[in-house]
Amino acid sequence: MAHAFSRPRSAAGPQVVAPDADRARSRRPPGGTRDTRTRTALVTGASSGIGAAVARRLEEEGGWRLVLTGRDPVRLREVAQDTRATAFAADLTLPGADRQLTDFTLATTGRVDLLVAGAGVGWAGKFLDMPPHAVDEVLDVNVLATLRLVRSVLPGMVRAGSGRVVLIGSLAGSVAVRDEAVYSAAKAAVGTFADALRYELRGTGVGVTHVVPGVVDTPFFERRGAPYQRSRPRPVPPERVAEAVRVAVARGRDEVYVPSWLRLPCRVRGAAPGLYRRLAARFG
Repeated sequence: MAHAFSRPRSAAGPQVVAPDADRARSRRPPGGTRDTRTRTALVTGASSGIGAAVARRLEEEGGWRLVLTGRDPVRLREVAQDTRATAFAADLTLPGADRQLTDFTLATTGRVDLLVAGAGVGWAGKFLDMPPHAVDEVLDVNVLATLRLVRSVLPGMVRAGSGRVVLIGSLAGSVAVRDEAVYSAAKAAVGTFADALRYELRGTGVGVTHVVPGVVDTPFFERRGAPYQRSRPRPVPPERVAEAVRVAVARGRDEVYVPSWLRLPCRVRGAAPGLYRRLAARFG
C-alpha cells in the first residue's frame, strides 16, 4: 500500500552485508549434537513494522534463535540488539541474495524451523500513473523475493520432516483495494501461493500459514507517500499481528485474519460477488 522507490541495483551482484558477522558461527553444542529444545526462526522485513514486532514477540516467548533480515542495516541492527538476534542485512530482490541468506542462517544456527516472510512494499495511486519501476518493485519484493527465499529454505524443512512457513499477506490481496491495483495483485499471488504450497506439502510435516492483516499502524503508509485517511477499518498495532503469528505457529493454523472480523468481507465477496462489487465500487 505504499509508494516505494527502487534502490539502485548493482551489476556486481548481491549487495549483502552481515552487521553481526562476528556472531555468524555455529551455535550447535560441542560434540556435534543438535539442540532440540531451541528452534530457529528466520524473519524477513525485520527492520521495522510487522517483521520487527514478530521478532520481539518470538524473543519474549523464548525458545527461539532469531536470524533477522531487512534492507536497512542500521535499523536492523537495533532490532537485533533488542531481541538478541543475529542480523543479516540484504536486499532479497538481488540475484543470489536468498541463497546467501539461507547459507548464512544454516551456518549460524544449523537449521531453519520457521520462516516468517514479512518483507513488503507497496504503492498508492492510479494504476495509469504508476511508474514502471514501481510496478517492478512491488512485484519483486512482495512476490518474487518471497518465493525465491521459500524455495531456498524449504528443502531443509522437508528433509527434517518439520517446520513452518508464514507468509504475511494483506486484506488487499483478498478483496482488492481501489488505487492499489498492483499491491492487491501481489498480495493475492502470495495468498494463492500459500494455498497451493500447503496442498503440495501435505504429509511432509511442513506447514504453511497465511496471515491476512488489515490496516496496520506501521511506517508502511509514510513510505508510500499517501497517509491512511479512512475512518474504518482502524489501524491495529503491529504487535497484534505478531501475536497472531505466534498463535498460528503454536497451533498450526493455515490462515488467520487480523482482526478476525475481516473474514466477513472476504466471505461476502465469495458468497455474493455481485453484491460485494457494488458495495466496493461505492465505498472503495
